[in-house]
Amino acid sequence: MDKLKKVLSGQDTEDRGGLAEVADASSLSWNTRIKGFIACFVTGILFSLLGTLLLWVPRKGLYLFAVFYTFGNIASIGSTVFLMGPMKQLQRMVEPTRLVATIMVLLCFALTLCSAFWWHNKGLALIFCILQSLALTWYSLSFIPFARDAVKKCFSACLA
Repeated sequence: MDKLKKVLSGQDTEDRGGLAEVADASSLSWNTRIKGFIACFVTGILFSLLGTLLLWVPRKGLYLFAVFYTFGNIASIGSTVFLMGPMKQLQRMVEPTRLVATIMVLLCFALTLCSAFWWHNKGLALIFCILQSLALTWYSLSFIPFARDAVKKCFSACLA
């Protein structure tokens, strides 16, 4: 469990400078981080579920779905900030193995909200929500060793 704490909080490196010591002194306790992660993640799930329920509201349902679904996904991704800290989260998001996935996720977030608020296009909002789900899945798979390769092989076997 200690190794997991060190890896998730970014303390598994040997080179520890003065800035890291200052960050450790002002950081949250492990219990507080877990509570923050759970609270933020559950909030994200609830927003996504609320968006799904609001999908059936006449006239404005699809817009509400797009907005709540997007905010729910943002909260779910943001929940990992509690586990590893904001800087470590940003560093991992822009690593070469997941940079394209990160860009796609953020682009889908922005386009979903633009289609709901600015363009008022229900069809685009729904398409971008679907693309958002696919991009988030691909992004999440980047954290599991060899998961992307397994998915690629599975799809190539199904399509062949």
